[in-house]
Amino acid sequence: MVRTMILSVMTVFLGQPLMAQEIRLEEKASVNQVYNKAVEAENALSLNDLDIESGYVLYQTEINTDAESEELELENVRDYAVVYVDGKVQGSLTDKSKKLAIKTHPGKHLLQFYVENIGRITYGPEITDNSKGIFGTITLDGNDLQDWKMIPLTVRNYPLKDLVFEQRSVNDSPGFYKGQFEHNLSGNKYLNMTGWGMGEVWLNQKYLGSYWEEEKQQSILIPSTDLKPGKNELVIFELKNNQQKKISLSPTPVFK
Repeated sequence: MVRTMILSVMTVFLGQPLMAQEIRLEEKASVNQVYNKAVEAENALSLNDLDIESGYVLYQTEINTDAESEELELENVRDYAVVYVDGKVQGSLTDKSKKLAIKTHPGKHLLQFYVENIGRITYGPEITDNSKGIFGTITLDGNDLQDWKMIPLTVRNYPLKDLVFEQRSVNDSPGFYKGQFEHNLSGNKYLNMTGWGMGEVWLNQKYLGSYWEEEKQQSILIPSTDLKPGKNELVIFELKNNQQKKISLSPTPVFK
């Protein structure tokens, strides 16, 4: 009986049906490669005013800080914004969490919001109030922020073959991360997104889907038909957790 159990455990271990295959993402393409023409205005404009139905927009302006920590507050942020100061991530904001402490040394700095419109309401009482992006009052330490530049990003539909990738360096800014891996197993797999923030995924230049760290499901299905025998190429666009250097394939879905 004991020997049977030991052999069973060894079969599971040696056969590795539960082991996750690790993929290292060694290269990065900077996000500014997918910038579109900027729009400038005194106040931040919603995605509706920018005539953008979906996707990502970068909002940026120059700020002056007098202390090492000042409170940033947005009247409206829909659906999700990652906040950067001088290229360093500060945190994220949503329509239910509109305040964030900005930590930096006193002086002039570049404030940036990378905003995604997850989707529009198509029915119900809120359909008439369905603006997206950042709009309304934006204050830092109680002072209004103005003179905004808004840059639409072509992310999901950008031709990956046109991106220029380089070896990764220490950099917090959003971008596209690329890695290659050998795969010779059969069956569907799941990309384990645990530890990543928010973004999009492609396999062999085919779009797989999006992910968000707030969702219960933390994996993306990879159909067996999308995995090629031998070498495969994975690309991830990440908004927030830009220090991730690896990811893994799981034989089963991953949940929080």
